[in-house]
Parts: sequence; C-alpha cells; structure tokens
Amino acid sequence: MSEPGPDAPTRRGRAGRSDRSDRSEGSGGSGSLVWLIDGDDASLVAEEVRRLVADLAGPGTDASLSVEDFWGDEVDLDAVTTACLTPPFLGERRVVVLRDAGRFSTDDLRPLLVYLEDPLPTTALIVAGGGGRLSAKLVAAIRSVGRAVAVGPGRDTRGWLDRRLQAAPLRFEAAVRPRLADHLGEDVGRLPALIETLVSAYGEEAEIGVAELEPFLGEAGAIPPWDLTDAIDSGDTEATLTALHRLLGAGDRHPLVILAILHRHVGPILQLDGAGVTDEGHAAALLGIPKGRSTYPARKALTTLRRWGSDGAARAIELLAEADVDLRGESAWPAEAILEVLVARLSRLGPGRSHASGPRPGRPARTGRR
Repeated sequence: MSEPGPDAPTRRGRAGRSDRSDRSEGSGGSGSLVWLIDGDDASLVAEEVRRLVADLAGPGTDASLSVEDFWGDEVDLDAVTTACLTPPFLGERRVVVLRDAGRFSTDDLRPLLVYLEDPLPTTALIVAGGGGRLSAKLVAAIRSVGRAVAVGPGRDTRGWLDRRLQAAPLRFEAAVRPRLADHLGEDVGRLPALIETLVSAYGEEAEIGVAELEPFLGEAGAIPPWDLTDAIDSGDTEATLTALHRLLGAGDRHPLVILAILHRHVGPILQLDGAGVTDEGHAAALLGIPKGRSTYPARKALTTLRRWGSDGAARAIELLAEADVDLRGESAWPAEAILEVLVARLSRLGPGRSHASGPRPGRPARTGRR
C-alpha cells in the first residue's frame, strides 16, 4: 500500500526541531541518504519521521509528488525498492518512508537490503521502527550507508524533558519540569503535542507556570513498576497508593500483573532473610547476580530487609498469599480495593509499625491470625 501518509510537512520553528539528545549512529551525518528512526515510544518515532520528511521535502513542496509513504498490513517491499530506484519527478529528491519495519523478516527485506548496497543519490529513504524487532541485517546495512537515530529519553528522562522544554518556543518556570515529570511518567510521547497546545493557547515566548500548565495536562501518565516498590520500601503509604492507582489506571496493569511485580520484589528479600548476609557483595552473590553487574538490586533488597526485619518479611509473603487468593475470587471486594489494602499494609511493615492484619476483604474475621 503506497500513499502519502499522515506525516506531511508541519509548522516549523523551535518546537518542530528534532531533539538533539536523541542517540545517533552511522557515518551518514547530515548528508545521509538513508535514516533508521527507532525508539520505545511510537509517537516520538512518528514525530521524528514527520520532522525529517518536512526537512527533506522542503517548504512548499507537493508531498504527493515527492514523498512515497508505505504503511499498513499489505506493504510490498518490492514496491518500496522500486520507489527507491525511481528518479524524482519535478524536484531534486524523492523521499521514501517505510514504517513499522520490525514486521519484516530478513528474508522479506532482501530486495531492500540489495538496494542498500548501492542507494540512489536522489532518493532519501526513511525506515521507521515498530511492529516488532528490527532485522539485525537491516540495521547494519542502514548504519553502513546512513544514520540510525534512537528517539526518546532512554534512561535520562529528566535530562530529556529539560532539553525539550528549553528547545520549545515558550519560557517555563522552574516548577514546571518536576510537575511534568511526575504527571507524564513513562508517557513522555505526550510532551510534543502538549507543547504545541500551549503555544496555540498562549502564543510563542509566553511564560508558562504550573497554573498555566494544569488545564492542559489531562490524565496522569503511566509510571514504571519500581515507583510502586520504591514507595513501599520508603514506608510512604500515601505515595504507595498513588503509584498503585497510576499503574492500574494510565498503566493499564492487570491486578494479577501488579501482584506478580510485588512477588518479584519480595522474593529477593526473603532469600536474604536468615542467610547471615553482612554486606552488599555477599547479598549479590546469594541472589545470583553475576560479577561485573550492578549490585543495586541486592542493596535495595538488603536495605528493605533491615527495615522490615524477619517478622516483616514473613508478614509480607503472608499478605501476598492472601491477596493472591482474594484476587482469584475468594473475596467479594473489588480487585482495586484488595490491592489498596495489600500495598498499604506492605508500606507499614517494619519494627514499631502496625502490620494491620484485620479481617480479609469480603469475609468475617478469623481467629488465630497475626
């Protein structure tokens, strides 16, 4: 299927520029004939493709004549290769876009791999990731003649947000960045559209504080699972419940998935309990962390065990077992309520704190319980 896609040239300016924090590899540089755009967030991949198409096609160019965009389930890679080999019409360059390239196997990609051995100098080929894992041969072929760009924040979400806000045609007060980081969570792909909305509402170079930002934030984004376990470890019940709701809501995590996250978190703590572990290195060895790997997980487990104590660790696995039974139909309570009780009790484990046993959800209290 070939037709002009949704990424026609859009408004240029500071907000439309690519984030230079994206990681790039390859020898092509700015004179590349071939680009590979990939990342974890499909919206950021699409944004970078849109920006690149606009730059390559040039202002005032009829995209229907200069751009061929291949997307959908019925893409013919022979047709993509033919488009790459076709000279431009009424212009200096033909732009060919192949989306969701992860859907194709190396055998499927053979016509395109042959083309990449000697790409046409009048064709700019943009290959966008998505749809599955990219063929290693395709990635290597593009890197040999062009440029690979990984879009998105990677592990540096804070730095990425700072750079995107600095590049925007707006002036942001200092309190905006932490508010955005907290609200967007893992959904950083919403930031470009949010910036465009703020520009439309307030105009370029407007000063944006939290009060101006709030009406446009929408629903809070998803967060990584460790935000929940970190809150539990810190003993902050309010933060624990907030993280749980974010995982259930924007994160769309099934209750049993959240229970599995908590089991994986408590498991290493139980392994260390009673093992006579004295330091982080000993804990890492006991947990099977290979030498040379980060011992941070061992340090976290050891720190939590010291705060909970043996009784707290035993109580944690008991609470998880009870919640597992309740989530599988033993309790009449809603799943969200069962998890709220569970994580609140986990956050309160430790010497001198109430373990809040109480009756199990949806049934009478039983005697003889801790």
